[in-house]
Amino acid sequence: MAELSWPMKPPAWSYSSISLYKTCPKKYYAERVSKEIPYTESEAQRYGTELHLAAEEYIRDGKPLDPRFGFMLPILDKLASKPGVFHCEMKLGLKKEGDRYVSCEFFDKDVWFRGVADLVILCGDKAYIVDYKTGKSSRYADTTQLDLMAAAIFIKYPQVKKIYAALIFVVLITREGMTEDDWFIRANYDRDMALAVFSKLYPHLEQRSQSYDTGVFNPNPNGLCKAWCAVSSCPHHGGRR
Repeated sequence: MAELSWPMKPPAWSYSSISLYKTCPKKYYAERVSKEIPYTESEAQRYGTELHLAAEEYIRDGKPLDPRFGFMLPILDKLASKPGVFHCEMKLGLKKEGDRYVSCEFFDKDVWFRGVADLVILCGDKAYIVDYKTGKSSRYADTTQLDLMAAAIFIKYPQVKKIYAALIFVVLITREGMTEDDWFIRANYDRDMALAVFSKLYPHLEQRSQSYDTGVFNPNPNGLCKAWCAVSSCPHHGGRR
């Protein structure tokens, strides 16, 4: 493993990377910086990747839906019936110019934030954002991802004044006892609230920048340590104290 030197320029961040950092900077370091924990796709992640691809190809190309994901058909047909310009797996980038946020290409050399929206529909001064979730519970659904996508859309498309967004927990659609409120988590946005999400995340982004300055990524012991963390070098691994 190559030796790391500090300070180091922080790479572009995303919802998933800042969520990982918030959970535990030490785990973030092991997965995203030193990469001592190599990425391996779990069975659940593979299922989610295949489901997202099937939804993308159905909406974008009209490709018949894999029978495994037939339970999604009603909601996909409802989305496909909306008027507007459709963008599947839309890659969004933002960079900072002073205190301003500016839209840029996903792989721009100065990109500051990156995000990918499962589905964006642009319709005049309105837009729709959809993110498919394969989790088995929506109880602790976090709409921060939608907040970030909405901000990026408002910045990229000045004509958009209103955004209707949703997390769709697709595997809950046909589960007995579930109502639409259980699997369809809504979040609506006006342009004047677009940048509030960055203010909310600023303390974590600042702490992350300090970690890259100093090389200090402190562990944050939590409920995942005992059985769900592979960072064996951490003093809290496996519930150690």
